[in-house]
Amino acid sequence: MYLYTQYLIEIRPTLMKNNVKLVHLGRLDGLPEEVKTELAKTIEITNDNAGMVLALALNYGGRAEIADAAKKIAQEYKNGKLSLKDIDEQCVTRHLYNAGLAEPDLLIRTANEMRISNFLLWQISYSEFYVTRTLWPDFKKASMKKAILAYAKRTRRFGDIKAIAGPKR
Repeated sequence: MYLYTQYLIEIRPTLMKNNVKLVHLGRLDGLPEEVKTELAKTIEITNDNAGMVLALALNYGGRAEIADAAKKIAQEYKNGKLSLKDIDEQCVTRHLYNAGLAEPDLLIRTANEMRISNFLLWQISYSEFYVTRTLWPDFKKASMKKAILAYAKRTRRFGDIKAIAGPKR
């Protein structure tokens, strides 16, 4: 049994108890059939849960996600479902794996990694970054609290440079 298969089976009661909906980010092709089957079952079982959403990035790459979105858009254009004027940032966003989910406010990088690592390339354009030396297996509630407190002290600008330009002289 694959580790992911075991995880998907074991997490189902917790997801249901806490009203959590599971969604998948990534490509299904290339995954073992056993994993695809259990992933589909878990997504189906939790589909009507209306609490939090747990997005499981499995066989995921940010570049692949953008390429897949471009292919979907091109196919819709070819089929006459989209015109060139319809293709904008919102159109691309609607064709990503996580369409309908909010963009991340905070991206936490463990192990002092100072790179994006091909993760949510489109979606993190305005995310705040928090980098910690703590390794992922050691990242517990206290680490999360520290990250959230650091985030809470920031002023979100969403790309606006006026907030940092200072007073005019």
